[in-house]
Amino acid sequence: MKPSYLFLADGFEEIEALTVVDVMRRAGMEVKTVSITDKAEVLGAHGIKVIADELVSGLECSDAEWLIVPGGMPGSTNLHGSKDLTRILKKQHEKGGKIAAICAAPAVVLAPLGILDGREATCYPGFEEHCEDAIMRDAPVIALDNLITANGPASALRFALSIVANSMGDGIAQEVGSGMLFYPRSMNFYF
Repeated sequence: MKPSYLFLADGFEEIEALTVVDVMRRAGMEVKTVSITDKAEVLGAHGIKVIADELVSGLECSDAEWLIVPGGMPGSTNLHGSKDLTRILKKQHEKGGKIAAICAAPAVVLAPLGILDGREATCYPGFEEHCEDAIMRDAPVIALDNLITANGPASALRFALSIVANSMGDGIAQEVGSGMLFYPRSMNFYF
């Protein structure tokens, strides 16, 4: 299986980032955390320090399965300001690769790059105005073939399980979710 990369900037929303990494690793997926700064230590929006696996400078991720951007403020703004991350996301989008974003990140990071244009998506309430060319939905998670978006911290587990379901199938996502005592009303993780 190809590796996936989750990008971290100072001010990232901890629950959105760490839940995704945890769930993907429980499912047996390879996911690496990447600092967009020149240091591995990244400070979350609520004061939690995380040591990233890699730095974005010089990162070669043309083989990536998923590129994942958590939300949080000013984390999303800081992600948006990274030229390295912008380049990586554009390349992934141009080749039809998989991208996932949660909270403010769909609006602040993906929308300005045209990644949401003409596609269904969701984001943190109030940020929809930044997504003029997207088809915005009021849903916890919108999962398309190669784009998954979610609306915020409360949807982090559902968001992570949607990534797992896309890559490894619903059965593995249900197994991981059940092991975490997560029992959705339906077997559909997507909405």
